[in-house]
Amino acid sequence: MNILISNGRVVDPARRTDAVQNVYVAGGKIVALGNAPDGFVAERTLDAGGLVVAPGFIDLAARLREPGFEYRATLESEMEAAMAGGVTSLAIPPDTDPALDEPGLVEMLTYRAKKLNRAHIYPVGALTIGLKGERLSEMAELVEAGCVAFSQANVPIVDNGVLMRAMQYAATFGFRVWLQPLAPFLARGGNAHDGEVATRLGLAGMPVAAETVALYTYLELAKITGARLHITRLSSAAGLELIERARTEGMDVSCDVSINHVHLCDMDIGYFNSNCHLIPPLRSQRDREALCRGLAEGRIDAMCSDHTPVDDDGKQAPFAESEPGATGLELLLPLTLKWAERAGLPLLDGLARITSDAAKIIGITKAGHLSPGARADICVFDPATHVTIAHDTLKSQGKNTPFLGMELPGKVRYTLVEGQVMYEG
Repeated sequence: MNILISNGRVVDPARRTDAVQNVYVAGGKIVALGNAPDGFVAERTLDAGGLVVAPGFIDLAARLREPGFEYRATLESEMEAAMAGGVTSLAIPPDTDPALDEPGLVEMLTYRAKKLNRAHIYPVGALTIGLKGERLSEMAELVEAGCVAFSQANVPIVDNGVLMRAMQYAATFGFRVWLQPLAPFLARGGNAHDGEVATRLGLAGMPVAAETVALYTYLELAKITGARLHITRLSSAAGLELIERARTEGMDVSCDVSINHVHLCDMDIGYFNSNCHLIPPLRSQRDREALCRGLAEGRIDAMCSDHTPVDDDGKQAPFAESEPGATGLELLLPLTLKWAERAGLPLLDGLARITSDAAKIIGITKAGHLSPGARADICVFDPATHVTIAHDTLKSQGKNTPFLGMELPGKVRYTLVEGQVMYEG
């Protein structure tokens, strides 16, 4: 279908464009901006007057819970949530059941996603078989099946010899390794930041050292092996300092932060709010402020939802026994807008963290921008309209989020995937 998106404020961080323009879509691609191409006849017109037209958002961490955890969420429900949130590309962590350690599993997941004809998925393969940290996965075969990187999700490798061999293997082929910095023995048993709040509530603390000790190890092994390293879900000021130091030494290392850690700190646990039980834990206010500054200044490369739907039973348990995680696909845009406004950033720079900057980390070239010839993955949203986050408004099967009841800016009006209107709100 030929689609004209008319009179919208086109905000494209990749091209540093922020101007009112028409966008012309045909054959699943963007064919022109501004003036209509020769012979173009619109079969449908979307009036974007007063709205923002942006590249479809790219989420670096979205658990869709298939295969293995369908009682928490399904591919169908989470794809609908992605469309409602304007998220058109998703990186999928490997901690499914079974883990994404075999080409057949990856192909099945990508096939199922294609049949649903919603968001594009980019599987992140398991670094080791079963995420057990013992035997390396067949990375080359997994890449052929569609994996874009390799990770252990939230399961750290105990044996550093195995981790070093995994990095050597990945470096040989130029594969990027995505690691969440958790030192296994320092993190073990912890469920809140090791500070005053955890002490007052009687919760087992997880120290910042659980992040920094792991980071020291990862960065040193990456330096030795030449592995391309991406640090996922950074949570502390000290961790960011280590990454910056590594960059000054010329290391190829990127990092991201979750929307939760940009807006919340350990004080938000309140009286055992299990929706604030996350991995890594919410850190101190000082850490949160450092993460916000790092993200605003580009020292943190991207922001993700860390979407982890949990069923009601998993969150109704006492804090320490509850399932960690929070839903986030539908909150990625509102929380990005809220962060950018608070940081005093123009919309162009705020959206970059969930479009063009995120695309670079995954290695996507045909999305994350609105250039002629690019895939027509587009989000049209109203930045002035506020939405109240509630159970009955979330499309995700997981309703667990610390932001329930809050009013946040940004309402998605249209989501297009390869030139098809997949959501209208």
